[in-house]
Amino acid sequence: MKNIIVILSAITLLSSCSKALQEEPKNFLSPVNYYKTEADAQAAINGAYSSYYPDQVEYMILEIQADYATGGGSFTSINNIDQVLDAVGVGRTADSWKSLYIMVNRANAVLNRVPAIENMNEDVRSRILAEAHFLRATAYFNLVQNWGAVPLRRTETVDLSNVAIPRSPVDSIYQLIVDDLLIAEKGLPVSVGSATGKASTWAARMLLAEVYLNTENWTGAAQKADEVIESNQYALVTVSKESDFYKIFAAETSPEDIMSLHFSPTRASDFINYLHRPNTPFYNPGTGWYILFPNMQADIIKNWDNRDLRKSFNIYSKYVDNNGDPVSLPSSTPFLFKKYIKDQNGFNDFSMPMFRYSEAFLIYAEASCMADGAPSPLALERLNMIKRRGYGYDPATPSPVDYPPGLSKDQFRDTVMQERAYELMLERHRWYDLKRTGKAKEIIEAAKGKTFSDDRLLFPIPQDEINNNPGITQADQNPGY
Repeated sequence: MKNIIVILSAITLLSSCSKALQEEPKNFLSPVNYYKTEADAQAAINGAYSSYYPDQVEYMILEIQADYATGGGSFTSINNIDQVLDAVGVGRTADSWKSLYIMVNRANAVLNRVPAIENMNEDVRSRILAEAHFLRATAYFNLVQNWGAVPLRRTETVDLSNVAIPRSPVDSIYQLIVDDLLIAEKGLPVSVGSATGKASTWAARMLLAEVYLNTENWTGAAQKADEVIESNQYALVTVSKESDFYKIFAAETSPEDIMSLHFSPTRASDFINYLHRPNTPFYNPGTGWYILFPNMQADIIKNWDNRDLRKSFNIYSKYVDNNGDPVSLPSSTPFLFKKYIKDQNGFNDFSMPMFRYSEAFLIYAEASCMADGAPSPLALERLNMIKRRGYGYDPATPSPVDYPPGLSKDQFRDTVMQERAYELMLERHRWYDLKRTGKAKEIIEAAKGKTFSDDRLLFPIPQDEINNNPGITQADQNPGY
């Protein structure tokens, strides 16, 4: 049973993606002689964190399916939004499914076994259990958004006795996610210091706000976002030129960083090479694909005001070579993304945000408008704060680029979606935003010039899961596969 072998292997082996974390976790050991001490519990939760790193291939698929991006190389077929995923895409999403269930299993192991450890500091125990609830919620949030109804595993899988689990309704998955996060926000620390790859109570509230957006709990989403905004824990980074945005995404912690994964000379990532051509100053030599490009036919990019500093920060057509001369990108890829780059020494030196402060303003603006039926002055002000910063203005002071009052509920929400696209580009939000707002078909068809297949809204249940889980049959497969 291949899937179970994968899960059981996770108990003894760490994911290779542990390089993205601030701490190096110990190997998972057999439960028989493990979970005896506080150190064991800490190592176990570190192992669960090692699965938190977003799968780079899944990241590519999510971004390419959005309207503002397109893919090349072996990801070219992802552009065919009029068809279901091909065999390569199906295999890649199956790998993501397995990685997420490894994360679920590691979190379940902590939740099932750490409570029984004797002679353990109770504050540490509470924090570790809260982290496990947060990580399990994160895994299921990814699963439910990408696959819909999925098997709901609440206990650790250590043998073949509990593998027959059917797909649970989407509402049940979301209920577990919310329950986990409500526990997490109470038990997580208010601050994690420089260890921003670890969850805090504010990260839990940000995730709750995102979950509430997806379930249309507008009041709950606005409340959680407001709690983060009013926490006095974070601040918007000051921007006067495009390069100032790199202060947000640098490897060092920024005042906007609620939770992120850092890459540095000692913890590198191939992710950068998905974005840049060889021989450009943003590229890491030695490997490379450069297969994710801006879709310049997408309205969201065609209509992007050149005065918005986020445009030149995110997209480039020219670069300066080692001689100081300007060089245009070739006609085959005349535009590329540049939010994530290497540093001057040729190393990865950036962070990939999981949650950052500016998103809380956008969540509040959308959710409060939807809850009230119209944008309040505060919702409009918080939306304008993000736009002002994008243009280099003081976020707290009215500016010439402010959105005017008087927008209807639908107009305001569309405006928020536009700002989310500009502010959160390449941060794994756009595809999910288009899906949850019911705009995927309309916007993606206009951007990619093809009829959108509704079957692309969900990934296929992996065939291994259908073959090896007695609780699922081929009849349970998502449409189109």
